Formats: sequence, structure tokens, C-alpha cells
Amino acid sequence: MRIAVAGGTGVVGRHTVRAAESAGHDVTVLSRRRGVDVLDEAALAAALQDIDVVIDTLNVTTTRRGPAEEFFTGTSRRLGAAAAASGVSHLVTLSILGIDAASGYGYYQAKLAQERVVTSGSVPATILRAAQFHEFLAQVLSITRKGPIALMPRMRSQPVAARTVGEHLVRAAEARPGGIVGLAGPGVHEMPDLARRLLGWRRVRAVVVAVPIPGSGGRAIRRGALLATPDTTIDGPTFDEWLAGEDAAAVPF
Repeated sequence: MRIAVAGGTGVVGRHTVRAAESAGHDVTVLSRRRGVDVLDEAALAAALQDIDVVIDTLNVTTTRRGPAEEFFTGTSRRLGAAAAASGVSHLVTLSILGIDAASGYGYYQAKLAQERVVTSGSVPATILRAAQFHEFLAQVLSITRKGPIALMPRMRSQPVAARTVGEHLVRAAEARPGGIVGLAGPGVHEMPDLARRLLGWRRVRAVVVAVPIPGSGGRAIRRGALLATPDTTIDGPTFDEWLAGEDAAAVPF
């Protein structure tokens, strides 16, 4: 199978590329680092020639609804249009577990808007809603840690390794289009607690301050809106197993 991975050099994208290659697929990486900007229609059309499945792992750093929605819906429309024109048979898009239950949060509203664009397109689609990654902690700390203080959103989550997400994205690509499917890790945690453990493991001295996410979305997240449901697939490693592995050691912050 020929698979194109949009955002294939990112946190999840690089694991998706490795998983697809390990499974014997021919992989094309759609990334500006590799010379393919998804906003460049001509370059995108050329890159999708003879591609069977597109996996979209693109992300944006802003959490503001307006810019995030513009990015996600814009890139998804371009990917969908180019995929349809090139005869792609399946589009797999990475999203976030539980966002329909915590839709008051602007970033999640943007991802829901992206899901609507993807599922309303002409290319059959699968949405993989994954829980926060183990790597999410380091991403947040790299932005919020100022000297001895580190801020972390107050949220309950069931985090999953980015490597595991990549593997499940490839499994979704290999299967028939399946609507919306969920993926989470095996343990429920308060994210500030995990941040303290990560900092301790890295021997970084900092006080983690839990910051509430405002509004109805924040309240829903604190009540557990982002946790697995009976239909969610659970897959490891646990957070402790991830900490002991090579992926944790490779995450900078």
C-alpha cells in the first residue's frame, strides 16, 4: 500500500512513518521539511499521485479557537480535495479523545470543525480520537516552565504514547474506513502529577502549579470528559513503562 503521512516529521507523524514502513508500506512524507507544503496545491497534487491512503497528523501550536480552526479546516479541505482528485481511497485523521464532551474549549471546537470537514468530504474517512500523548507533558513544560515554576493544565487524562498512536493510525489505514474510533492508554492520571514525575525523572527542580482550564470545557475536562469510554481501545505502554524507554529520553524540554 502507498501511504502519505501529512505532518510526518512531527511528534506522532514520525512514529506513523516508522510504523507504516515497518509494516511494508511505501511511505511519502508530506512536510515542509521534506519539500511538500500542504498549502501548496501543486506540490500536494504531485505528492499524492498513486497514493492509496492519506494519514493526517498535522498540528498547530496555538490553542486559540480562531487560528486553530482556520489551520485545521484549511489543511483538511486542501488534503481532501487533493486526495479526491488523485483517487485516494481512504483518509485517516488524528483527533482528540472526548472532545465532543468538552467542546467548550476553543482548541477542541477547532478539532471538531476539522472532523466535520473530513467526514463531509468525498473521500471515505476514519477519525482516530486519541488521548493526550505521554509526550504532551514535555511539550507543555517546554513552553510554561520559567525558572523554578512550571504551569500545567489541571486535567484528568488517560495518556497514550505517541508511538502507539502512530501504530494505530497505520492499522486504521490498513482497514476499511471506520468513522470515529477512540484510543487511550491504560492508566487514568492527573496531568500535573505526571508532570512532577517527569521533572523528577529528568532531575529538573521545579514546582508544578496546576492551572484550571477556564469555562465549561475546563469543567468537563476536570470531571473526566477526556477519559476512555467502553468503546475506546486501550493500549500501552503505561506512563512508567514509557519513562523507562527510549522515547521519553528523546523528548526535549
